[in-house]
Amino acid sequence: MSISVEYAKEHQNESAVLCCRAEEGTVLTAHSLEDPAIFDDLIDSGLLNIEGALTIGQVIGAVLTKTADSLTPVSIDMVDKVKGVTAESAEERQDEAVSMIVSPTSQYGGVLKLHIGEGKDIDIELPLGITGENSTIPAVTSNAAIKSEAETKDVVAHSLKKLQFSVKEVKLGKKTSFENGILTVREELSEEALDSSEIIKDVKIDLITPDKQDVYTDTMMDICPIAVKKEGNLGNGITYEMTGAVVMLTGVEESGLQCADAAASNGIFSEKCIFGRPGCPDKEEYVIRIHVVIKDGFQMERPGPMAAHRAADIVTQEIREVLRAKAAEEAQSTIVLDDVKHIGKPRVLYVKEIMGQGAMHDNLILPSEPCGYSGARPNVDLGNMPVFLRVNEVRDGGIHALTCITPDTKETTRLYFREPIVDLLANDPEICFLGVLFVGSPQACTEKFYVSERIGATVEAMNIDGCIVSTEGFGNNHVDFASHIEQIGRLDIPLVGTSFCGVQGALVVGNKYMDAMVDMCVTPDGWESDNLCENQLTKEVADRCVAMLKNKMMGVPTEAALKKWSAAVTAENVQALQEKAI
Repeated sequence: MSISVEYAKEHQNESAVLCCRAEEGTVLTAHSLEDPAIFDDLIDSGLLNIEGALTIGQVIGAVLTKTADSLTPVSIDMVDKVKGVTAESAEERQDEAVSMIVSPTSQYGGVLKLHIGEGKDIDIELPLGITGENSTIPAVTSNAAIKSEAETKDVVAHSLKKLQFSVKEVKLGKKTSFENGILTVREELSEEALDSSEIIKDVKIDLITPDKQDVYTDTMMDICPIAVKKEGNLGNGITYEMTGAVVMLTGVEESGLQCADAAASNGIFSEKCIFGRPGCPDKEEYVIRIHVVIKDGFQMERPGPMAAHRAADIVTQEIREVLRAKAAEEAQSTIVLDDVKHIGKPRVLYVKEIMGQGAMHDNLILPSEPCGYSGARPNVDLGNMPVFLRVNEVRDGGIHALTCITPDTKETTRLYFREPIVDLLANDPEICFLGVLFVGSPQACTEKFYVSERIGATVEAMNIDGCIVSTEGFGNNHVDFASHIEQIGRLDIPLVGTSFCGVQGALVVGNKYMDAMVDMCVTPDGWESDNLCENQLTKEVADRCVAMLKNKMMGVPTEAALKKWSAAVTAENVQALQEKAI
């Protein structure tokens, strides 16, 4: 397939190969040449050998001196003259024309001075980022001008205080209470949850304790923290949070069919739950299991899963109320989450694609209680249009997950409560983290592109300097995931994308802006598993995303990805970041 003039300019140092038969005397243009992106496959299959080929930049405008078939590399004996420049000559010219001087000044890394000898003797001076004394490179730059110390300031936009109350033991009883670290859950709550919908046929409440985790569980539809607003609205004021206990929703139809989509996580709990993942229970935590049986035929119908989540929330809300009644001085710890805007630093946005195809592919936005159900708006009902949440609105449980997709990539409600990319960006003094733009992934392609264009328009208006784009799961939603990246990338905004890919979820769509991708896949064979949250967003993924974004914002080129997925690449990147931290 021939390439465009713009593409040819961007890839002028790639090998020049004819895309179709060309006759002697043909003047070579971009439309005469094949896309270098497919060369690896052609070389592996034995259809192409580019040894001795000139570069695209050298042959544009040259005349063929002999007729040649398609997929023929253009060598020096096939053209009348060689035009353009090679990578080596370009580097030599740059060395001759540009001299770089770094002058360290105090702790702010000095001033970068560029003197360009050719042309009109242009002198450029840019203050470097905060990297310590005698720094030679900026910590992070942006498309916007870097502000001086006098032009930067920190502003606390919102402050959230979380008081944490430790749960030492959980048991079932006649009355819900929380005293001396012992949480008692009223057994008859199951009857009230049962009455919440005609679709629900049975509700059972039991416990999985840290010392007895080798028990069977039906598919895990959600893991939900237990938190309640004490003062203020979601994202500010005071939130009470229980530590040491979580709520787990499981579900089946009357016939026994698991309430899951492509795969289910039913099995032995200790084997199916990847403890310690942001979206999973921790190994030492008590799990309050709420098992819901729904009417046959509703497992993949939207009212079915929503009824199950509503039932679980009825149980959770009574627990929230006894937590709300606690005195502040009884809290074991306090966490203050300040949403600090580092004015003058590069403005970074996080675009997070969430499921929005209905049935089991939905989420609730901004509930009345942290991680709750009531008061929230399903993103499907909002047309999957972009919805912006402040940093602390996300960290205060602004998303309740209804999705029941492949369990290992499923983002549970708990994942949003302690979202690693959000936490990392919020605590980075080198950037000004704006917040999270959530966007649903519709089913129809026409809707996908409609929503994606709104992403582009919104991001353009926000005047950002860098962006991370993530998506849950893989497959159909990769279409709009790629489109989001294209809409943002065409604005010349450095960005990084992250998703589960591996072998099974390998991207089947793409564009030139998808040159910095972080894979969430950790399974050795590159395929999905049936284990909850195994191939999910983690702290390691977040570290790689932020590091890669900073490199792009500094203009550091990203190495081309390998032709085939390799777990070794992830391991090497994680190790490199760990060594840098040491």
